Amino acid sequence: MELLLFLLPQQFAPLAEERVAEVGYGCQMDLQQQYDDAMFDFSRGEFARAITKLQQVLVHDPNHFEAQLALGMAFYRQGDYPAAIAAGHQAEKLRPKEQLVHTNLSLFYQKAGDRPTAEHHGLQARIAGWRAENVAAKEGVPPPTEGDPDLQMAKPKPPAVKVIRMPDKFPEQPWKKKIDG
Repeated sequence: MELLLFLLPQQFAPLAEERVAEVGYGCQMDLQQQYDDAMFDFSRGEFARAITKLQQVLVHDPNHFEAQLALGMAFYRQGDYPAAIAAGHQAEKLRPKEQLVHTNLSLFYQKAGDRPTAEHHGLQARIAGWRAENVAAKEGVPPPTEGDPDLQMAKPKPPAVKVIRMPDKFPEQPWKKKIDG
């Protein structure tokens, strides 16, 4: 804010302060905006800032699943495995059968050196994936990863098939002699 006002000529500074107050620079953003802002920081590798913002989101809405999941991953990226595990278990309380929760917990426990628990959560993730496939098959819809083209693995293009049409009439074959009987 001070930098912005420093760069503006003096006669525009009061107008800039008024506009910043109108837009809501310092006021409360809605939860989705706060979450998006935190994820932007996360994507830039600013994990401490992302953690602070995700914790603010969770203060306002403790049931915000995506924020809880992202908080665990932000702690993991910072190297704070115990905090990542705690945040992962909070996400597990929100959605106990979610595949991504168990995948993350498996990763967190693996890095923390607790291999048996990591394998347990890896198995839970696999079971959750099978459960999702089973539900999708019963409902007659493709599983989430098959339906979303952004989540599909790259597949090679099928080879081109050249269609050869057989002729209706074959040409005369003069080297063959007709034998009249």
